[in-house]
Amino acid sequence: MAAPSGGVNCEEFAEFQLMEAHTSRDRFIKNCIAQTSSVVKHLREEREKNLDDLTLLKQLRKEQTKLKWMQSELNVEEVVNDRSWKVFNERCRIHFKPPKNE
Repeated sequence: MAAPSGGVNCEEFAEFQLMEAHTSRDRFIKNCIAQTSSVVKHLREEREKNLDDLTLLKQLRKEQTKLKWMQSELNVEEVVNDRSWKVFNERCRIHFKPPKNE
């Protein structure tokens, strides 16, 4: 992510600080969710093969909890994104109108 040059205007702030930051965080969180989902799927398959393994069950529950936290974090990120754009629009609406793809 490149930094805006010299004095920051509303357009540069929207492009570099908001759009790229939100897109980047969203992509990272979704990547983590995908990886953890894969681990949970694998552990479920292993658990079906060996129902007596309590260590496996404990690890599965731990990964499921992690997955729920990551999904929750994605929801939090959406709220942060919405609030950031609301504040941006309140402060910069007379200077710049960002495109409607956020």
